[in-house]
Amino acid sequence: AMAVAMLQLAACANTPSTATAEPAVASSPAALASTYGIRVEGLHLSAAGSMLDFRYRVLDPEKAAPLLDRKLKPYLLDPKWGAQLGVPDTPVLGQIRQTSRNGAIYTDRTYFIMFGNPGKAVQRGDTVTLVMGQAKVTDLKVQ
Repeated sequence: AMAVAMLQLAACANTPSTATAEPAVASSPAALASTYGIRVEGLHLSAAGSMLDFRYRVLDPEKAAPLLDRKLKPYLLDPKWGAQLGVPDTPVLGQIRQTSRNGAIYTDRTYFIMFGNPGKAVQRGDTVTLVMGQAKVTDLKVQ
């Protein structure tokens, strides 16, 4: 059953939506905090390499609100393979990420987004770009 679930997650992983406007790039921690009100905690391999676990801390709920919108379809860009890794959306669990519930966003709370990694293409040490709506975070190193 676990293998079937992982295959379903991997199949859903590469269907991100395409943004109509070019996202604003923010790669430095200071730029992320001032523009989007978040601090990146890390990007780690998970589920035996089949998933990527992105963690970020909300510093300013008002600035971070657009990033926690349910309608937002975040994805990772892997420049090495040219792949777009999306958030799995399963029938039972829905999207494997946190969003704001009833507009409640908490300061100094760590939020997560799980990305599928089909074929385990992205490995520890690789660098990827995160696209979340108008936010584009470059040079994220997989730990």
